[in-house]
Amino acid sequence: MNARTSRTAVAAALLLGIAAGPAGPALAADRTPATAAAATGQAAPDAKALRAAIAGLPRTDATAALVRVAGTAGIWRGSSGVHDLESGLPADPEGRFRAGSVTKVFTAAVVLQLAGEGKLDLNLPVRHYLPELIPAAYKKVTVRQLLNHTSGIPSVGSGGDTLDEWYAHRFDLHDAADMVREATSQRPDFAAGTQQHYDNIGYTVAGLLIEKVTDHTYESEVSRRILDPLGLKDTGFPGTDPTIRGPHNHGYQVFAGADGTSELRDVTVWGATDAWAAGDLISTTADLEHFIRALFRGQVVRGPLLEEMFTLPRASVREYGTGDPAAYSAGLSVMRLGGREVWGKTGGRWGYNAAVAATRDLSRTLVYSVNATDAKGEGMNATAMNIVVAAFGAPSAQ
Repeated sequence: MNARTSRTAVAAALLLGIAAGPAGPALAADRTPATAAAATGQAAPDAKALRAAIAGLPRTDATAALVRVAGTAGIWRGSSGVHDLESGLPADPEGRFRAGSVTKVFTAAVVLQLAGEGKLDLNLPVRHYLPELIPAAYKKVTVRQLLNHTSGIPSVGSGGDTLDEWYAHRFDLHDAADMVREATSQRPDFAAGTQQHYDNIGYTVAGLLIEKVTDHTYESEVSRRILDPLGLKDTGFPGTDPTIRGPHNHGYQVFAGADGTSELRDVTVWGATDAWAAGDLISTTADLEHFIRALFRGQVVRGPLLEEMFTLPRASVREYGTGDPAAYSAGLSVMRLGGREVWGKTGGRWGYNAAVAATRDLSRTLVYSVNATDAKGEGMNATAMNIVVAAFGAPSAQ
């Protein structure tokens, strides 16, 4: 099909599993100097595997992908898929995207900076700082427990129970304090510090905590402390604007019809006030790569407090409802890939999946944006998983 193919026809082809649009990915040249890999003793990025991971887009699970791999053994950059299904133009490798829960890394970093400045104490109850918002039932929840998902505060809804309901409410405005009041009006999921349950509500509280102790908006503090010093000019917060300002590739989502058919809808325009400090960031792969490298080098959170981002809750803490070991620290999570520990964060908004990941020594870093048609699905998107495995290796036992 050529660039004049109609959006309807292309969408129908994708739902049937046919590789529509460009015949192959638009890829940057492999930038891994052979001497770099040899000098460091590290394996160079597997360009062949990375190309294969994003080849053939658009397809049923994704319409575009942007990837940056870097480290001591060299770099690789590539993009694949389309800017949008209607035009069929190649995906913009510099395009902005919704980073989802990658936002949490920025939020956690600001809280840790404030702790380093003595403006808050990670060991103190959140209620010490927000007595008018946090009720007595949650008086033992500490600032640290907000960041590592062990607070026990229940999750709250964001517009409905089904995709169609969420879509109908995609432009609703959500107030952060109201969301916290709704959550804390319920019984705790568990006693603070005894289990881990990944969710957004702890980071919503953290955003309000930042505003309380600085007397500035959350957005202005992240900008002043991280975005501006690092020169992240293509990163920012949409506020109440449901659009993505600047160049970007469109996001699509598969909707199931009552008659058993499926429809692919453009979901690029979608409000993010329900996520706020937990997930509303808009960024680029270049900006996020610069950020994760600066963060791991101690240039964002300085001194011993950086270790909070690489420290899991004590060994007895298990994931709520599953019994799995805790896997989330303050802002990050950890996996064992290719026999090594990889720290990072994934994020998902409708039509968009994103991730930042790196080994602690920065010998390998990965940033990707995948325009996933199942961006909020229960399992990891297939294209995203292929990228992760190509960059680091297959998941291995902890």
